[in-house]
Amino acid sequence: MQADLNLLTVLDALLEEGSVMGAAERLHLSSPAVSRTLGRIRKVTGDDILVRTGHSMTPTPYALGIAEEVRRLVREANAVLSPSRELDLATLDRTFTIQCHDALASSLVPVLVGKIAEQAPGVRLRVLAEQSSDTDDLRHRIDLELGGGAPDLPEFRSETLGTDPIAVVMRPGHPCAGHLDLPAYASQSHVLVSRRGRLTAPIDDLLASQGLRRRVIATVATVHSALQIAAASDVLVTTTTVLCRPLIEAFGLVTRPLPAESPEAPVNCNWHQRYDSDLAHAWLRDQVRATLTDVLRQR
Repeated sequence: MQADLNLLTVLDALLEEGSVMGAAERLHLSSPAVSRTLGRIRKVTGDDILVRTGHSMTPTPYALGIAEEVRRLVREANAVLSPSRELDLATLDRTFTIQCHDALASSLVPVLVGKIAEQAPGVRLRVLAEQSSDTDDLRHRIDLELGGGAPDLPEFRSETLGTDPIAVVMRPGHPCAGHLDLPAYASQSHVLVSRRGRLTAPIDDLLASQGLRRRVIATVATVHSALQIAAASDVLVTTTTVLCRPLIEAFGLVTRPLPAESPEAPVNCNWHQRYDSDLAHAWLRDQVRATLTDVLRQR
């Protein structure tokens, strides 16, 4: 037989109040309704629960023996159905998994780790690299996905946290370091950053509209690899300005504005809808948003 858990609420009120009328007032029910429920409780338990003694009712030994357990069960059920809306960062013990490309890992993650460690010492971050193809990880093992893409399925949430201007990166002694226009840009060799290994990018459509075509000699999965090639040769790498700055500076490279009108690259934060009302996850999103805002402000 499947137990009706609603009976516990009425039983708790009956044992607390010691009368049908008192329980009815407490539960905002009618006395006949509580009386009928008491009858069901007696049938289920095989015990009278409350018996009349003169003008009052007295709990049976069985009722006295289960009163504390009933109170605990009702309290725990209420806690499950009415979760706390406060987050105690000092005691929060949780591991969050973030997936992002290497430029974000270099520019955002060091600052983010410091913010989180200061506020919530029990929180750990697991930072994973982007995959070469789309996966179901955002459904199962990734708390936040950071990058330029945004899922289009309704089960996912996406927020654009900011944008980063596009620049052309090269070694300091590159022939185009002094002057870079669109024909010069198209005449050079290029290395593309693409986790899927694509050999073209939106800039190629713009070049084609001007009757120009660039030579792509390689495509690599990470900004780090592309800039490593640029540091050792006369190739150009077209990438974001601010988020890639730590890697650009680490390789001793220089940037020049892209010699064409181009929209800034968005930085999106993606997560699964099951985390919408998760207080800890919402706090993590706040930290990522604030950190990225600070980083992008350093233009």
